[in-house]
Amino acid sequence: MANTVVSLFSIVLLCITAAQGRKTFHLNNVWPTSYAAINDVDGICTTMVETQGYTCEEHKVTTEDGYILSLQRIPVGRSGEKADKPPVLLQHGIFSDASTWLVNSPDESLGFILADNGYDVWLANVRGTQYSSGHTSLNPNDKAYWDWSWDELASYDLPAFVQYVYNYTGQRMHFAGHSLGTLMALAALSQGQVLNMLRSSVLLCPIAHMNQITSLPTKLAADIFIANDIYWLGISEFNPSGGAGSKFVEDICNKLNINLSNLESLVTGPNCCLNSSKPDVSSEPTATKNLIHLSQMIRKGKIAKYDYGDQGQNMKHYGQPVPPFYDMTAISNEFPLFLIYGGQDKLSDVNDVQVLLNDLKDHDKNKLVVLLKEDYAHLDFVSAVNANQMVYDPMMVFFKNN
Repeated sequence: MANTVVSLFSIVLLCITAAQGRKTFHLNNVWPTSYAAINDVDGICTTMVETQGYTCEEHKVTTEDGYILSLQRIPVGRSGEKADKPPVLLQHGIFSDASTWLVNSPDESLGFILADNGYDVWLANVRGTQYSSGHTSLNPNDKAYWDWSWDELASYDLPAFVQYVYNYTGQRMHFAGHSLGTLMALAALSQGQVLNMLRSSVLLCPIAHMNQITSLPTKLAADIFIANDIYWLGISEFNPSGGAGSKFVEDICNKLNINLSNLESLVTGPNCCLNSSKPDVSSEPTATKNLIHLSQMIRKGKIAKYDYGDQGQNMKHYGQPVPPFYDMTAISNEFPLFLIYGGQDKLSDVNDVQVLLNDLKDHDKNKLVVLLKEDYAHLDFVSAVNANQMVYDPMMVFFKNN
């Protein structure tokens, strides 16, 4: 009976991920053997930014561990006037890429709004996403390519992005992240990384403590430890909605009459204000190891490095039998932080955010701004039709003050 429950729940979980719906599949969930960077003609600049009348540049940065990542830059607003304000680096969350900040109309998308307000906008794409699939010696068909979790996103990808923008512009920048993008920033800041190159950080739906999340499907998936089982089956890449396997799952969901939109609300919370006319966007893959790491956080209630589940392996990687913790109280009390979270968010839930705020209780009161949007859930912060007024206006006031 227990196995039946797990199997049924696994199907439901797959239905949830299928709801994110990638429209262009990697055939049979296999990446092409040639992993050269996607041509500019197919890139985010050409397909999403220039079509809206903005100037856009494609950039590449290589991390210390060999991943070749893409950055897009919007240096000019629709008015044609060059940016006269500092750079802003935007970091997306899990199962996403830089399109997060561009998918709505220019008056509703943060990337365009910042450019129109005079900021030099930089859009990051982490390893494993379609525009950051390169590596100096590996390709995405290699299991070793997917041997990472958010530890590496915080310690390699984010510092590479920040260093590149700093070197290119000669200016310290503001940072804004959503969901997993905020965890990357918090982990890096807690270890003193990138601090000297940043002016401030905006955390939309901050993810740090996760053991009180109210998203029941996510909580169950973590408790059952589905990602761990998938990993030990040899599936090192987790593609939420790609290839023939995704089509098979969607067929099952349809036959079971599972309402995918309702399931999305169960995971993220009831988003109040999404643009119903926005186009569908791709759901990007991540490492199965990354999902295991997040599951560990939910199960154990700790913000720590990846636990290899074996004292010997932990000793090999960390020099100690248990993974080191990320200490949120170690974040500089004088570093400007703006935390924005939603009362309906089931992933960055109110109770877990309060624990993070308690970690920051000694933060300089003039350097910490907190905003609660009672009616917002997880996706509203990047896709709501009124986010410009509700979230982005106060964000730019924060930037101006720092």
